Amino acid sequence: MYFDIAIAVFVALEAANVCILYLAPDSRLGNGVAVFNPWFAAKEDEAMALFVRYMVNWVAGTKLIFIALLLVILFTGTQITKLAAALAMIASIATYYLGLHPIIKRLDSMGQVTPSGYSRTLFAMITAFQAMFAAVAIAGLLIG
Repeated sequence: MYFDIAIAVFVALEAANVCILYLAPDSRLGNGVAVFNPWFAAKEDEAMALFVRYMVNWVAGTKLIFIALLLVILFTGTQITKLAAALAMIASIATYYLGLHPIIKRLDSMGQVTPSGYSRTLFAMITAFQAMFAAVAIAGLLIG
């Protein structure tokens, strides 16, 4: 049950992010790329605009793959499969700290992220996801 709730929460938030990326990338909500000031500068060069849009759609598509797989696990997976999924989510989400966080933190310090301080907000959100999946994994191991 703990796994079901964690997976459902993650799927709902990521589904909203996918919608924003596909339908309203200029948004500053969720994963809207308008938090990055260079997003608007890239639109001034057609080749760069197409490349950036391609990358945004790539990210959205990747998120959609994760959502689909998590839904399969949610509706057909055993408790062991859901525990393994929670552990996989912990490991995969942790890559944010190695690759993405240093970049957004630097962009934030350069004044290239709006609102200022968004890197700290995103860090807190990612850490909350980590904590949620860790809590359900521990609960699943201890309670069953």
